[in-house]
Amino acid sequence: MTTEMDADVPAYDAVAEWYDNSLQTGSPVHALAIPAMQTLCGEIDGQHLCDLACGQGILTRELARSGAASVIGIDLSGELLALARQYEDASPLGIDYRQGDAQTLADTPNNRFDGVACCLALMDIPDLAACLGTVARVLRPGGWFVFAITHPCFQVPEGRWTGQKGGTVRREVRGYFRESYWRSDNPHGVRGQVGAYHRTLTTYLNACVAAGLALEQFAEPQAIDSTALRVPGYAEVPAVLTVRCRKIDR
Repeated sequence: MTTEMDADVPAYDAVAEWYDNSLQTGSPVHALAIPAMQTLCGEIDGQHLCDLACGQGILTRELARSGAASVIGIDLSGELLALARQYEDASPLGIDYRQGDAQTLADTPNNRFDGVACCLALMDIPDLAACLGTVARVLRPGGWFVFAITHPCFQVPEGRWTGQKGGTVRREVRGYFRESYWRSDNPHGVRGQVGAYHRTLTTYLNACVAAGLALEQFAEPQAIDSTALRVPGYAEVPAVLTVRCRKIDR
């Protein structure tokens, strides 16, 4: 039985160590998402950035290494932030980690950042419109927003891989238009542990437009090399969608 996330109890607190270990041993989805996001972020030298829903800081550290003037990582989960700060203490990059709700960022002033990134987290956030409105608020005029999500057209509650091992790989998709919170029946995956909110591609893109974030560029990274060997289907069907937007003046 699926039940929605408890807004007062960060879902990742209970699985923080497990989640961190899964990233350290190599997450195929992150292996696709992070390089694609870095490409869409472009040159960030001297910019002031926010990694929204930063988790244990896997993307935050990449942004800091790429020449940003400052990077703030914000997440709701205190346990994930504790892990992120441990990485920062071990290899200092000047990252400032703060606890906050991506739907409000109550302690963050308007027009604060040149860019905001959000890696594989919008699916975890109940109020998408509130989150994107907050992103627009904290971006300076003309600032950019880059996000990655599990591909809403293919990574759906009733989606599954079909075909025989070593043969043709296929992705079966049902129930795409039913937007809801769901939890995978795979207890070894992130969506089996914390669930997600399935939304259509139309919902995501229209929510960006409604928030005043103009759509600029998209990428659907294809798995190659070790990622394709680990999950052959990711070489045939996109697992991740990455999007670049820009805040427009109104």
